Amino acid sequence: MRKNIYLSIALIWTCSILLLCLEPASELPKVEINNIDKLAHFAFHFGFIILWYLYFNSNTKITNYKAPVILFFVSMVFGIVIEFSQQAFTTSRKGDILDVISNVSGAFTALITLVLFQYFRRKSEI
Repeated sequence: MRKNIYLSIALIWTCSILLLCLEPASELPKVEINNIDKLAHFAFHFGFIILWYLYFNSNTKITNYKAPVILFFVSMVFGIVIEFSQQAFTTSRKGDILDVISNVSGAFTALITLVLFQYFRRKSEI
């Protein structure tokens, strides 16, 4: 049951990222904070990794560091594909290398967080 909840949340988060990143810019709320979109990209990919990790961990009881690393690379590819899609398939959005850097920063922060979590959890079980 828990794994189905994690899967649902991870899928909703992933679809929300796609929707928000490919939505016409004119339909997004206007926020007057400098670089808020970069913070949003950071949060999108941080959440992406954490939520998918929770699903895979609840599904397979992963006890090694492979899952966070694999999810990091999936997040990177996902973010880059979205930026190319913005450039190729939308008229009001442009691909932005700074968005990719924000995506990778969020994903890397989640990766480090999960690796440290696993390390200290394993250490406390000994």
